[in-house]
Amino acid sequence: MNRPILLTLCLLTLFNGPALAAGPLSKIAITPQAERSAAPGFVAERLDGGKSALNDFKGKVVLLNFWATWCMPCRQEMPSMETLRQKYNEKDLLVVAISIDEGTKSQVASFIKRLKLGFPVLLDPEGEVSALYKVSGLPASYLIDRDGKLISRIVGSEDWASAEAFSLMDTLLAQ
Repeated sequence: MNRPILLTLCLLTLFNGPALAAGPLSKIAITPQAERSAAPGFVAERLDGGKSALNDFKGKVVLLNFWATWCMPCRQEMPSMETLRQKYNEKDLLVVAISIDEGTKSQVASFIKRLKLGFPVLLDPEGEVSALYKVSGLPASYLIDRDGKLISRIVGSEDWASAEAFSLMDTLLAQ
């Protein structure tokens, strides 16, 4: 998807709704285990160097989040994702952010450092991974089970540090 459309969708999210959604996590449609399809495989450059593949995360529940430094709802959502990461870091939940920023890694690195985010950040400046996931707006998050299958897709910002988010993760990690 081209950047102007994603920017427009990001701005619409910002101006047409609350900065962080209040309560919609309880309404997330969770695909039953028997009906889950494989998450699209990918390999992407890590912000800290090297490459990571989706297969690297098997055995963990993954919150895969597509974002950009220019997307205000994305920026507002990130601290709650860090809180979620810290709470579940030892419990097989992995938060992975995929930046679709074009240009230098330095602006992404500066943003991550400023917010003291500890989860892995992958780079998708050409939009190849976001195209595989059919990202239609930012932020967009995908929940992936331990077997690499899609659990759910969430478009828009969420409060990942809420009681609802914690309850959802407890349920997914117990599966």
